[in-house]
Amino acid sequence: MYYYRYDSAEVSCCYKYLMFSYNIIFWLAGAAFIAAGFWAWSEKGVLLDLTQVTQLHGFDPVWLVLVVGGVTFILGFAGCVGALRENICLLKFFSGVIGFIFVLELTAAVLAVVFQSQVRDWINDFFLANVKAYRDDIDLQNLIDSLQRMNHCCGAQEPDDWDQNVYFSCNGTHRSREKCGVPFSCCNADPSDSVVNTQCGYDVRNIPNKIEWSEHIYTKGCISALEDWLPGNLYTVAIVFIVISLLQMVGIYLARTLISDIEKVRLNY
Repeated sequence: MYYYRYDSAEVSCCYKYLMFSYNIIFWLAGAAFIAAGFWAWSEKGVLLDLTQVTQLHGFDPVWLVLVVGGVTFILGFAGCVGALRENICLLKFFSGVIGFIFVLELTAAVLAVVFQSQVRDWINDFFLANVKAYRDDIDLQNLIDSLQRMNHCCGAQEPDDWDQNVYFSCNGTHRSREKCGVPFSCCNADPSDSVVNTQCGYDVRNIPNKIEWSEHIYTKGCISALEDWLPGNLYTVAIVFIVISLLQMVGIYLARTLISDIEKVRLNY
């Protein structure tokens, strides 16, 4: 009598299409980020003159959009194609990079807690460097304005930090109308104003008594505002970090499970 063994090992369709669905969202999101980044560069004329990329002295937010979009697009592509084609190489690449990013995030969080003073100094220097380049790039300008308006702050440590910018500096012989002033985003917001007064910060720092500045502009630095904001929103920051970590862990789990299924099927043939 002969006995036949029928192997029913097969790749789980559940994990396969869960992996595909998980990654298609990130793939499309990455494509959208890349498109938005190139659109922003085209609006600034960078695509017509690529030398502008290296001429900016401050931080161009478009770079962040393109890097995040590029990484997300590549990972989404590897996950989608790896799942549909049952390609172990792409799936291992996907899970490896996700794991590496998770370790980087964890390391950055630990270092930020351990070296708080050094991180604070680095953020301060970074902010001052971008204050200096405020007028060099419209996206950088909008980013700083948004930061100052949302946090009711002005400069890194104080409004006088705007002396770092050639247009707002009180020093020198330049004839800028903004001399000894601050950007409009430093001004005390009036909810009744339907039109933003972009000249509200002119000549404010010419007022001899600095105590009177608070009647016109925010006098708290943005570094101090960030330090005040963080303790009150610690749970929010923790929840965001946990959600991102869980998404990464789910992606790694799906990829490793799919790899295991594919390897089992191949061993049976």
